Amino acid sequence: MAPARKTPISPETCCQRLSWEDLDLGSIRALIQLAKSEDLEGSGLRTATTAPGDHSAALLPASQSLTATLRAREPMILCGSRLAPEILAAYHPQLSYQPLQTDGAQLAAGQVIATVDGPVQELLSVERPLLNFLQKLSGVSTETRRYADALADSSTRLLDTRKTTPGYRVLEKYAVACGGGWNHRIGLFDRVMLKDNHLAAFGSDPSDAAIDAVSESRRRNPNLLVEMEVDTLDQIEFALAAQVDIILLDNFSPAQLEVALRRIDRQAVTEASGGITLETLPQLAALGLDFISTGALVHQSSWVDIGLDKD
Repeated sequence: MAPARKTPISPETCCQRLSWEDLDLGSIRALIQLAKSEDLEGSGLRTATTAPGDHSAALLPASQSLTATLRAREPMILCGSRLAPEILAAYHPQLSYQPLQTDGAQLAAGQVIATVDGPVQELLSVERPLLNFLQKLSGVSTETRRYADALADSSTRLLDTRKTTPGYRVLEKYAVACGGGWNHRIGLFDRVMLKDNHLAAFGSDPSDAAIDAVSESRRRNPNLLVEMEVDTLDQIEFALAAQVDIILLDNFSPAQLEVALRRIDRQAVTEASGGITLETLPQLAALGLDFISTGALVHQSSWVDIGLDKD
């Protein structure tokens, strides 16, 4: 017996764009402290060979102040303007960040991002961690914008995945949002994703296994969306029989996707993933998919070049 269908869902209920206010500052501050500790104390090593601290910056007078300009050295989509004050605060309360650009801004080479000023010792100590965070996250935002632009005016939305750097997930997903992408599946806790290995545990009959898995999911977690991954056209029938909310079409060719969409016929939200490239996106954009997801937004992104130049 097929599981009772929940209230029909729309694609809008399957995704979100994380804002800065959605993020837990406690977790982010812990990540900043880890970056600070590995730089100043050798965190990660069994034993540090010298006393902790920035022995280069310590050569300068503690009473001296410095003003510096944070500047884009190449075209980019900025991410990290909201994070920067938290990084500075971890080093000294008198370090000041004056933003001239907001997260998500499209910057040209040479454009000023912000000015930073405060005690010279701490400002020089924080320079590399500050740049590391901003260059990494702005790289994700910049790569995301390239993929989002490749979808042009299509109604298909670009999604991220769980292929993120451990510990950086919410920041990288926030960076995707800043670049024009959408977020879904923040973790294992917020959606049921049925793959081959899950279904195999429910029995050898693929249709019954899908139905039983969806029924059990809705019994245990009635408010969670249920998504099922399929990698053949035949498996679509099992997903439809189970009345899943979302069907993930994994590694389908464009021709196969056309057939799949006709079979699904809006009975479930559709997501294509696997083998997604900038070159294939324009063709996929015209098919009528609800979503296209790719981990490339994070794992294929490159750090952008940002400098902190002393005034």
